Amino acid sequence: MFDPVQLRTFLAVAETLSFTRAAERLELSQPTVSQHIRKLESAAGRILITRDTREVRMTDNGDAMAGFARTILASHEAAAAYFSGSAMRGRLRFGMADDLAITGLPRILRNFRQLYPHINLELTVSQSDRLHRKLRSGQLDLVFIKWWAGGDEGTTVRRDSFAWVGQEHTSIEPGAPVPLVSYPAPALSRKLAIDALENAGRTWRITCTTREVNGILAAVRAGIGIAVLPQSLIPDDLTQAHSRFDLPAIGEVDFTLVPNPLANQELVSALCSAILDRTMHKSL
Repeated sequence: MFDPVQLRTFLAVAETLSFTRAAERLELSQPTVSQHIRKLESAAGRILITRDTREVRMTDNGDAMAGFARTILASHEAAAAYFSGSAMRGRLRFGMADDLAITGLPRILRNFRQLYPHINLELTVSQSDRLHRKLRSGQLDLVFIKWWAGGDEGTTVRRDSFAWVGQEHTSIEPGAPVPLVSYPAPALSRKLAIDALENAGRTWRITCTTREVNGILAAVRAGIGIAVLPQSLIPDDLTQAHSRFDLPAIGEVDFTLVPNPLANQELVSALCSAILDRTMHKSL
């Protein structure tokens, strides 16, 4: 019922919110992009996208179609790969940093499993340093972790800055130790936060230690203390706290894909490509 070519064009417009950028991404003319959208809307019997001289917007039906389009295209590509005899098979042990679970990465993994149904994807969620140790000991094939900015290992997907994060009503008395909500040592965010405070002559105390991002967020929301998170992962109900409490800059962090050189590189490359292709045009 729905043409895959038109669906790919529609998704490019949906993700860029621009007919011009969608045309550039797909290497098509802008009139061709517009024609594909009109034909898809005709097939659906619904208006999917509205635009004026200032902006392009998705309608409610357009948002629904985007979800269907990703599913249809994933199934289409999986079927094509299967019946062409090129369907990849095997076991892929993937490690994901705990706080990346609150990004769009789970959706990327779901689409990957639909595209490669014969790859047995085994997921481990933990802290970055523990995942890195598992990789080095041969227990994982690929990890996606938060790592030292500028490191020479793996592929940097995105660079971000660490930020102090607090609840709106959290307070620190002048001269009092900074109350920290943190992952256990030797977590990167913990080390950089403590180093920054001590270099600035500030005292600190750990008020909560937890191994899960949900524990970090719960403690901060309860006003138990402040935490350090990448800026892109700060939830809408929490705020940056460095100005309010005169806190020092912490530094940058890389979201990094690190492969095991002894793993099946065809499988590793497929998952790396799925993550990199998705994040080139859209943040996690």
